[in-house]
Amino acid sequence: MNTIETLVTIVGMGAVTLLCRAFFLLPQAELPMPRWLREGLRYAPVAALAAVVAPEVVMTQGHLVHTLRDARIFGAIAGLAVYLWRQDLLATIVGGTAVMLVLRFGLGW
Repeated sequence: MNTIETLVTIVGMGAVTLLCRAFFLLPQAELPMPRWLREGLRYAPVAALAAVVAPEVVMTQGHLVHTLRDARIFGAIAGLAVYLWRQDLLATIVGGTAVMLVLRFGLGW
């Protein structure tokens, strides 16, 4: 590709990204949508996060973890326990990460 093709590609990708992300911000009035869809969209970020995090915790190299000696599993359990105890996102991240790092670097898991 020459310089012009590269520039056109970058500008085109930027325009498509901007349109996709700004789609809900462009209309002046609120978009009509059924109540069930509006209620369901409230859970979309949590579902997307779970879809990204869950495979990372239970899989390695595309295969299920076959041993309990995996720091990620205990880190996730510790993070869940901290969240249930404190209801604080930062404490959840710090607690789960701390357990995972201690097991990974301290015990060599």
